[in-house]
Amino acid sequence: MELPPYFEYTFLGDNGKWPVIIVKDLSSDEKTALINVLKTRKKVIAWKLTDIKGIDPEFCSHKILLEEDYSPKVRSQRRVNPKIHDVIKKEVEKLLDARLIYPISDSPWEAKRSYKKRSFPTSFHGPDVRTSCWE
Repeated sequence: MELPPYFEYTFLGDNGKWPVIIVKDLSSDEKTALINVLKTRKKVIAWKLTDIKGIDPEFCSHKILLEEDYSPKVRSQRRVNPKIHDVIKKEVEKLLDARLIYPISDSPWEAKRSYKKRSFPTSFHGPDVRTSCWE
């Protein structure tokens, strides 16, 4: 998976073991300190769902149980209530600013969306997405 330009992979073990994603714009001292802290505490990080102690994987696994004669149906997308559209937009911008979410530019779903009223699809890259959205 390709990351946004402000993230990078680093590995806590040899030969690409224990991958973590960190921010690129850390200084070399900050990066070294962060990696050292993560290396000393890598046993407390849940690398797999089964690593989480005290939580049964059956409890937190999502399953869709369908009947044998069920045929899936595609439903059209619903419009957002105009009264809360601005609230949603501000909340998404807050999450983008905090870098808690980011658009996946190579997603086929994202490529079909166009945030501006244009006749061609637009894809966004990196944190500038909020300047391109919602004009």
